[in-house]
Amino acid sequence: MSCILHIETSTKVCSVAISEDGQTLFDKADFNGPSHAVSLGVFVEEALSFVDSHAIPLDAVAVSCGPGSYTGLRIGVSMAKGVCYGRDVKLIAIPTLQLQCVPVLLYHDEIPDNALFCSMIDARRMEVYAAVYDRALNTVREIQADIVDENYLQEYLDKGPVYFFGDGAEKCKTKITHPNAFFVDGIAPIAKNMCPLAERAIARDEYADVAYFEPFYLKEFVASKPKAVF
Repeated sequence: MSCILHIETSTKVCSVAISEDGQTLFDKADFNGPSHAVSLGVFVEEALSFVDSHAIPLDAVAVSCGPGSYTGLRIGVSMAKGVCYGRDVKLIAIPTLQLQCVPVLLYHDEIPDNALFCSMIDARRMEVYAAVYDRALNTVREIQADIVDENYLQEYLDKGPVYFFGDGAEKCKTKITHPNAFFVDGIAPIAKNMCPLAERAIARDEYADVAYFEPFYLKEFVASKPKAVF
């Protein structure tokens, strides 16, 4: 039995959800952002009022841990820590790029078993922050800052289908033309999709240290210029 508050603020979307035993009970999202400083506190207050009014004890807070917007992540993680301290519950960190894979897995059953997922967050020009996962969400390639060109991820595309998605994928369509490249539109990191990953973390007893946890800011890539991947 687990009741989890989910907070997602890594991109311009601000979203909050409550799940219990894998079922979403409460869901709020603002797609008109970035509006995290305005919307997040209201959404969290409504979510906590919901669980309190239904006498549901909160067990954990899951927060998207990046990579993503510095301001968005800072606001989201600060709120998550505050709830953890105030309610004496545990903190779960959900990688943003892995989170974006969840709706692709849930709502696109035509994807073959040998497919790989390239989850992307937009940077500037033809630059993206991306990671590659298999269908079990095992990491095939760690998060990197990449410049996308015609040879991007060719070593994976030559072996089988690769699905590209996230707000960094749209601008790559004209560059990545390999016949094994497929694009899934409309994918963004949303709180209600955090549930499967948070439940898995609980089952594995994988929790973040509330006092010392810091998210994965995109600014960590600033010191080194993104590189092309061949």
